[in-house]
Amino acid sequence: MKRFYILLALMCLGLQFAGAQQPALKFNKDGKFKIVQFTDVHYIYNDERSTVSIERINQVLDAEQPDLVLFTGDVIYGKPAEEGMRTVLNLVSKRKIPFAVTFGNHDNEQGLTREELLKIIQSIPYNLTTTTPGIAGVTNFILPVRSSDGTKDATVLYCIDSHSYSQIKGVSGYDYIKMDQIQWYKDNSKKFAEKNNGTPVPSYAFFHIALPEYNQAASSEGAILYGIRKEKACAPELNSGLFAAMKEMGDVKGVFVGHDHDDDYAVFWKGILLAYGRYTGGNTVYNNLPNGARVIELDENAADSFKTWIRVKDGVTQSVICPADFTKK
Repeated sequence: MKRFYILLALMCLGLQFAGAQQPALKFNKDGKFKIVQFTDVHYIYNDERSTVSIERINQVLDAEQPDLVLFTGDVIYGKPAEEGMRTVLNLVSKRKIPFAVTFGNHDNEQGLTREELLKIIQSIPYNLTTTTPGIAGVTNFILPVRSSDGTKDATVLYCIDSHSYSQIKGVSGYDYIKMDQIQWYKDNSKKFAEKNNGTPVPSYAFFHIALPEYNQAASSEGAILYGIRKEKACAPELNSGLFAAMKEMGDVKGVFVGHDHDDDYAVFWKGILLAYGRYTGGNTVYNNLPNGARVIELDENAADSFKTWIRVKDGVTQSVICPADFTKK
């Protein structure tokens, strides 16, 4: 009998832990949902140069009190990989804030594979990072956000693995998001629309490496750009068509990436906001901007509009409403 009660207690603890790992995402009673995007933390365990990244993450979380934190790649930049990853993610987990990670090109260069890192991430409470078997990459997953009354999926967040380096002979630079990933997005977009009486559900995409359209948009005289652009987007040389797919499906309102440390701009292109997060790391790698984070605030009562801003040590900058502030008067 004693053993029965011990097993029962362990089962209850397990259920509590599982619940903590998979919290539901939902708009609050005021119809708002706030996301903090940390990108390129480039954390090195026990390296003094990383101290400022920890300070900034804590400061941003204190100031913004988000409903969700998304890390868009290059969380770690040195060994030991597990200790580094846990140190960064525990800053969010200990506050009981749901979080998820999409990998960058450097995460799996620190002695552990993407698959091994995923297991570590999934062991941390309040994690929402999962994987989709059968398609390219590891961190491909979807995070629906329920309406404030809990009756429907009011917003959909697509988190996509943008891989690392080109695998095609004769093509240099960075890899591209694969055709099967794009089809996965389109299939799910269609399913969400069907459940929404045929109307596309307002959606947002998060990954590490910018799409080629970032350079196209930033160099266009017809596009309005807010923020800092100190370097060309290090996008793939090949365009696999994700942006075109998003336009076809008609659901994605904004795309949020990292990778290019000296960019934090947002540019409105063909009806979709293409935005960078603010570099969050310390001096472990190149950076010429004070570190910080991007914040995205969604409003279920204004589904075609959202706010976004950059938070740094000294406060808020580049606060804009999309699409209103990107529309020529």
